Amino acid sequence: MPHGVTSDFPATDLYEDRWVFLVADDHPSVVDRITRQDLARLPWVTYQRTYDAPAVRQLGMLGVEPRVEVSVDSFQLLPLLVAGTRRVALVQARLARLLAPLAAVRVLEPPYEAVPLREALWWHPVHTHDAAHIWLRETAARVGRRLADTHRM
Repeated sequence: MPHGVTSDFPATDLYEDRWVFLVADDHPSVVDRITRQDLARLPWVTYQRTYDAPAVRQLGMLGVEPRVEVSVDSFQLLPLLVAGTRRVALVQARLARLLAPLAAVRVLEPPYEAVPLREALWWHPVHTHDAAHIWLRETAARVGRRLADTHRM
């Protein structure tokens, strides 16, 4: 889970990502960039609970309330539900880079300085000294570092 969703548990950072927006390749009103006004007026497709993403909470503080039209249980579905529509979606840049070629969508930078996404492995304190859990955390951290090194954003 990214930071900002839970707290008060031990965690180890895995890698960083950033947020981007997706719109249809043939979107009738969004051409080269997306504006805050676009984000306020366009329908959104979101992953489950919209405000779990710190970048969306940040938009709320800027006075933009997403008009959620569709909510799904997988970030991977977002590009397919944006393609050919007037919808917009907020997605992780790494995932957007992988999925954009599969759907007719464009990747656009946020019209504000979106907070970075820091993915982390969280655990209950009871597992802190468990040998198997220590191995799991160390392995996840090593894979996260490798991912960060090979996929610089």
